[in-house]
This record gives sequence, structure tokens and C-alpha cells, in this order.
Amino acid sequence: MNELKQAPTPAPQGGVSTRTGVASAERPAFGLPGVPVFLVWLLAALGGGALLLSGQIALASLLGLILLFVLIGFFIVQPNQATNLTLFGRYVGTERRNGLYWTNPLTVRKSVSLRIRNFNSERLKVNDAAGSPIEIAAVIVWRVVDSARAVFDVEDYAEFVAIQSETALRHLASQYPYDEYDGAGMSLRGNADEVAEALGRELAARLQHAGVEVLEARLSHLAYSPEIAGAMLQRQQASAIIAARAQIVQGAVGMVEMALRELSEQGIVQLDEERKAQMVSNLLVVLTSERGTQPVVNAGSLY
Repeated sequence: MNELKQAPTPAPQGGVSTRTGVASAERPAFGLPGVPVFLVWLLAALGGGALLLSGQIALASLLGLILLFVLIGFFIVQPNQATNLTLFGRYVGTERRNGLYWTNPLTVRKSVSLRIRNFNSERLKVNDAAGSPIEIAAVIVWRVVDSARAVFDVEDYAEFVAIQSETALRHLASQYPYDEYDGAGMSLRGNADEVAEALGRELAARLQHAGVEVLEARLSHLAYSPEIAGAMLQRQQASAIIAARAQIVQGAVGMVEMALRELSEQGIVQLDEERKAQMVSNLLVVLTSERGTQPVVNAGSLY
């Protein structure tokens, strides 16, 4: 028996899926300026009071119920906040303008903070690209830019930011070694700016589904785990000593070459190959020694 395949129903314009009913994009909500509406409401309330004084109790009671219903529609939007409006479970828009506004009293309103926030992750123990256990932590600066995604697309956007930040940090630590001793590649310690940019890009890709913008991402803590910290410190010290000695030897060879060239060009003394080798040996000992040398002065014949 042949089975009929039905093509999926495309989502309507506006970013709302008819299958899930989840708003995926923020849009402006219907809202009237609250002050003029409040003045009209106040005049109507005075009229209701006049009706009550004149003895028209039924009409005054009906007007009072209408005024009470209208009063529910007032709401205040604080600076750097947005208010999402839903009507019978359907998202109808977001009000970002600050001040007093009036809307349909039947709507449910939920405020979302648009202020900049910091997330300081815990110190995570992970393995770097070389397999060494390290401790790493980061500071993430973020804010909500799409309140509809933040409220309707994730359960708790603040918790979502925390979990995704730690996940991205673990993934980042596994992509780079703690230190690159040969200087051929990038490392967590030696390329802090590049690592921060990589972390920011990964977080931006992860958090865009929650309507969150990452303003800055920086490593706040980076160290070897305590069980290998001592051994790695010795390795760093040995690498530093080797690098320093290599630079000293390179400089000493250059100085010896310059000395031999100057002696030959100015004709101060003629040296055979054996004496040149002895002179090179003595100069290298003097230039590369860690302590000051005590030269022996030969007051007799050169040979």
C-alpha cells in the first residue's frame, strides 16, 4: 500500500510557527500613550461620580465596572526594559518605549530586562588540546536584544546563558593547548585576545536562539590543575632557561665572528687555524659563562 507523503506546512510570515506556536521574532505591540487615556478615564470617573450623586445608581455602577476594566489596561515600562504582551496564549507584541501606556486589558504582560549583565563562570576543570588538566573560567558580558525569543523560545534565558557559556568554555579549552612551547601555534596563555574572540563567536552562535547578544567574553582564570602544576612549572622554567641560553649563544657567536673579522681586516695579528680555534673557545667560554671569568694573562711568547 502506497503511503502518501505530505509536505510540511511552512511557517507564516512574522516568524511564528503554526505547529509550535512559538514566537521567534520580536515585534511592536499595540499600545496607546497612557497619560491621555488616563485623563479621559479620570473625566469618565468624575462623570460616574456625578451620576451617583444624581441618584442614577445603576448607570453609575455600570460605568464604574467599565472604568475598572479599562484601568487594568494601564502598564508602565521602565528604562532598559521591555514588556511582552500575550492575548489568550498568543504573542501579540512587545512594548519597548518607556513610560505609561494602555493596551487591551485582557492581555498578560511580562517585563524583560534589557540591561547589560555579567556572568562569571565557575572554575572548570577540563583537558586542553594536549590532554593536560587545567582550570579555566570566563566572564561573559551579555544582554537581551530580542525579548520574544528570550521569553518564549527558551525556558529560562538566564540559566540558558549560564549553561551554554560553560559548554562553550569547555569546548574552547579542548581546542587549544595551555601553552605552545615551540611557538608554532596558538595557545590559551599566549593568545589571550584570539582566544577571547573565538569564545565570543561561539557564544554568539549558541545564544542567538535565546535572543541574547554577547558584548564581551574574556578568560578570568587560567591555570594548570594542582596535581600537575609543579611539574609544568619546572617545564616552563626549563623552557625559559633553554630559550635564554640559545639567545646568549647566538649573540656570543656573532661577537666572536665580529672579533675575528676585525682582527683580520685591520691586520692587528695573524692567527693560524689552531690559534683561531683556541681564541674562539676562550671567547665563547667568557661570553656564555654564568659567572665572571678570571682571565690568565700570558706575558711571554704567544706560543
